[in-house]
Amino acid sequence: MITGVVCMSHSPLLDRSRTDAGCEARFNAAIISAEQFTAAGEPEFTVVFFPDHLSGFFYNLMPSFCVGAAGSSIGDYGTAPGQLDIPEDIAMDCAAACIADGIDVAVSLKMSVDHGAVQPIEMLSTQHALTRIIPIFINCAAAPRPTFDRVRALGRAVGRWAEARPERILIVASGGLSHDPPLPSLKGATPEVRDRLVNGGALPHKDRVSRQNRVLGEGANFVAGTSKLRPLNPEWDRRFLDALVSGDLASLDHLEDEEITATAGRGAHEVRSWVAALAAIQTRAAYKADVLFYAPIPEWITGMGILTAAAV
Repeated sequence: MITGVVCMSHSPLLDRSRTDAGCEARFNAAIISAEQFTAAGEPEFTVVFFPDHLSGFFYNLMPSFCVGAAGSSIGDYGTAPGQLDIPEDIAMDCAAACIADGIDVAVSLKMSVDHGAVQPIEMLSTQHALTRIIPIFINCAAAPRPTFDRVRALGRAVGRWAEARPERILIVASGGLSHDPPLPSLKGATPEVRDRLVNGGALPHKDRVSRQNRVLGEGANFVAGTSKLRPLNPEWDRRFLDALVSGDLASLDHLEDEEITATAGRGAHEVRSWVAALAAIQTRAAYKADVLFYAPIPEWITGMGILTAAAV
């Protein structure tokens, strides 16, 4: 059964860039509240819907959805590297249930995940360890992406599977809200960048440091008003959060990729993970969602949100 849902933004700058002290205090208080929410449910393992940042999934084979049955954390942006504690038999059962439910998920026994999956798990694990996980990748970075309708269908399939399981299962969604990270794309890519996007592979240390430094520099540029990336969009973020709180997830089906990129940035596509998580809990009954925190934080180059939801 599902014990609850936690949706939260991640940011590579959380541990490297300080924001307004009052804002950061509210954020930390919301994390504590979310930890208390998760611990109260005493989950036995966690399903985490997550986006990748072209760190573990590449155009050599880019699925819309992939269930990780074994894998490891690459350890970027301060997250812990190493083999993940994934119950393989349960993960394979989840994948089989999704396929039987009409969702053609891929399966990986060698999944590489970045901070998009690991950061929320680590942040929520102080009071009750959530590190026994089933990671479910949703392609949010590399066009063509799955539609919001299909993301909801994935969430419903996972939700029906989870409700039928005997274990207590927490659902976590990572990503969003509005932000425009400096990610490469195939369109207009140099031959070197194109080769990286297609063939992937682990970055050499010097290249990872260079990539992380570029992202870290954007926080300072945002604060100084000199960034060439799209600005954060609090209005878009609040409309999205209002739709989630209302429970009308289908109202988001009209969102198109070009509009999202133009108004909320390339990183805003990650909100697909939030939609999947809430669709999962909606399979049992209506849910009550509480927005514990929201603020556009330039220092973290992201519209930062934390939301919890429980069935009613």
